[in-house]
Amino acid sequence: MPRIPDERPLNPKPQVIDELQRLLPADSVLTTAAELAPYECDGLTAFVQRPMVVALPSTVEQVQDIMRLCHRLGVPVVARGAGTGLSGGALPLADGVLLSLAKFNRILAIDPDNLTATVQPGVRNLAISEAAAPRGLYYAPDPSSQIACSIGGNVAENSGGVHCLKYGLTVHNILKLKLIGVDGELFEVGADALDSPGLDLLALMTGSEGMLAIIVEITVKLLPKAERAQALLAAFDDVEQAGAAVAQIIASGITPAGLEMMDNPAIRAAEDFVHAGYPTDAAAILICELDGFNAEVSYEVMRVRELLLAAGATDVRTARDDAERLIFWKGRKAAFPAVGRISPDYYCMDGTIPRKELPTVLNRIAELSDQYGLRVANVFHAGDGNLHPLILYDANIPGELDKAEDLGGEILELCVRVGGTVTGEHGVGVEKLNQMCVQFNSDELSQMHAVKAAFDPDGILNPGKAVPTLHRCAEFGAMHVHHGQLKFPDLPRF
Repeated sequence: MPRIPDERPLNPKPQVIDELQRLLPADSVLTTAAELAPYECDGLTAFVQRPMVVALPSTVEQVQDIMRLCHRLGVPVVARGAGTGLSGGALPLADGVLLSLAKFNRILAIDPDNLTATVQPGVRNLAISEAAAPRGLYYAPDPSSQIACSIGGNVAENSGGVHCLKYGLTVHNILKLKLIGVDGELFEVGADALDSPGLDLLALMTGSEGMLAIIVEITVKLLPKAERAQALLAAFDDVEQAGAAVAQIIASGITPAGLEMMDNPAIRAAEDFVHAGYPTDAAAILICELDGFNAEVSYEVMRVRELLLAAGATDVRTARDDAERLIFWKGRKAAFPAVGRISPDYYCMDGTIPRKELPTVLNRIAELSDQYGLRVANVFHAGDGNLHPLILYDANIPGELDKAEDLGGEILELCVRVGGTVTGEHGVGVEKLNQMCVQFNSDELSQMHAVKAAFDPDGILNPGKAVPTLHRCAEFGAMHVHHGQLKFPDLPRF
């Protein structure tokens, strides 16, 4: 049962900090303004909030002690991995504990016989594949931030990557989680086997954005490296033709390992940054990677080349070797930082649509860009319809951030209207709470709150994230007379 509110201290700050300092080493409790500043936002830097205190545990027992303390005092807890998230999922609270799992950075076991790795949540995504490489194995999900993002954050947001079309999202590539509940209890979901008995709590926890429990250990699936991987790069004079080509490739029965699209602004930015040899005069490019056995890849490369040319590609290049294949991908994976060189600020959106709607949605994004007077660079996982429009703006110009938010809101609601969702892999966080009101009705949201209450009756784990209150949705509905009314009045910003 939820505790009575007046059981909580009126001002828990001194007591929480004193007790944390007894539980943890002195350098693992951060309290000064300078120490707290790096934790005041994640990758969504438009919204900031300095936490009351940052705790940096290094053992499971310490995390349990922290959760027992915060549960007893009713103090909110926000878990944080590498802080690379893009939806404000790790935005702290002024009266809460920011629980950093950065010290949980060990790879505990690589099991080549069972094709698994057991890791702590602070391990970098790329580090898993690097550790497994000597055994001819790798971890498939590869977000563009994989050099920095943590596997715990990937689980919390159900991250994908450029190879998710064939190999799936994080939820398809993990077997077991070890977690700590709101009251400090240690428990497991999933199993070492491919399936586990009972309810599928593993899927429930994946993508739950730190609202249900704290992840302290993860067992991931590993895959053998393919005998051969080869990439093609196709240039198009028309964005709609490039979008249509994606559907034609999938309809042919071929499932590429990755199928990515970039429009001209993104192409130019990436080329200036990485020098990957991209055709800067193209309206759009597609990067298509095929992998598998040698004979299989040879056939599919020829077939995809034919499909691309038939769809209107003006040029199709096939990577001559693995080095050139990696150069093709280097430009795509560097697209986000590259766009940062051509605009003082950018707002990265994340929505998913049915593949057949790509041409329609890209056209509408272009119209919205003109309507708002803000440039949009499009970079996305075309194969599975996961869009990442980058809205370029200048925060130094009054009102531009508001315009960027309004434009982003319209793009997300467009995704819903064509049968898609408001997020593909970045999560909801604080960024998309209003759009959740568009996608889900009150009954559906009430069920989500019921699940939250089952794991966290007092609502202290990452409160105010991912699932909007019905009151918020009612307010949003009242002011949402027309598109472009998104506001976040309750969140501090630069």
